[in-house]
Amino acid sequence: MTTATDTGTFTPRPGAAPLPRMIAAQAALETRMLLRNGEQLLLTVVIPTLLLVLFSSADIVDTGSGRSVDFLAPGVLALAVMSTAFTGQAIATGFERRYGVLKRLASSPLPRWGLMAAKTASVLVTEILQVILLTVIALALGWSPHGNPLAVLLLLVLGTAAFSGLGLLMAGTLKAEATLAAANLVFLLLLVGGGVIVPLDKFGGAQSALGLLPISALSDGLRDVLQHGAGTPWGDLGILAVWAVLGLAAAGRFFRWE
Repeated sequence: MTTATDTGTFTPRPGAAPLPRMIAAQAALETRMLLRNGEQLLLTVVIPTLLLVLFSSADIVDTGSGRSVDFLAPGVLALAVMSTAFTGQAIATGFERRYGVLKRLASSPLPRWGLMAAKTASVLVTEILQVILLTVIALALGWSPHGNPLAVLLLLVLGTAAFSGLGLLMAGTLKAEATLAAANLVFLLLLVGGGVIVPLDKFGGAQSALGLLPISALSDGLRDVLQHGAGTPWGDLGILAVWAVLGLAAAGRFFRWE
């Protein structure tokens, strides 16, 4: 015979899960979706890997004195951050917005800032996998990194924040098709003119202006630390911090969920 106490024990208690659990579940979902998407996987893993192997193995671009891999590895790490935090996130979020996914998620118990936190966590998880993979490949190619790991971490975190803000701003203001085209175009332009593969001093008078781009600041900062063993690159960190603040503030102000 079931007593009142027994009945109460099995009475459903509907309600939202704890916020950390919701964010963790959404971040895991975002990560799986990111890694299953063929185009994003191409941008985030395949292209940086191919560039690192190709330009390190063949004397295609004059990277100055020393081994090519020592110059290229930091730049490719910066490219991996840009491809994930900016290009991949902008395209994925743009199409989620178009198909009403964001609108539906916004009506769920997960708050909007929690959704953004989950997307950011997904980006960071993907970047960790990228950095590990690219580091292993670069070491196999003869890379000898130097410098302070904390300075590298600061550069990667600020670079992620800067590119994430710009990616969300693009995804939240443009149509999905326009975001797809613009994100890929920016990726190609910054790949060529951001000091990733070609040193900025090859661009003559445009070097100063190009040096203010987030990809240039990130690649140069990583190169100063990992290739030359320099201390904390405060100038490059400052540039990335400005881009991060402006990008995230603009994304928060102008992002349209529908």
